[in-house]
Amino acid sequence: MRNLNILARFLTFRTELATLWRAFLAPETPLHLKALMLLVPLYLLSPLDLIPDVLPVLGWLDDLIIVPLLVSWLVRLLPQRAAAYPRTPTGDKVIDGTWRRR
Repeated sequence: MRNLNILARFLTFRTELATLWRAFLAPETPLHLKALMLLVPLYLLSPLDLIPDVLPVLGWLDDLIIVPLLVSWLVRLLPQRAAAYPRTPTGDKVIDGTWRRR
């Protein structure tokens, strides 16, 4: 059961990482969020860690915990896209007339 949780978390992390990359490339993403996104590779490359990487297992373990937490936090900070409604040639919203009350 624990292996399924780790696999699910890895798949979530992979999806969040792809979302973060697309948001970094998108011009509508605020500049301050793009700057915060640079924290992820900076933390991985920085010699200053919570637990130094010279300790073989513990140094890598903090990277395996902190980086996914940082990515999840950044994805939650991203603005949500607004729903796109179809529009008429004059610019008015199209009303969907297929919905019926039962």
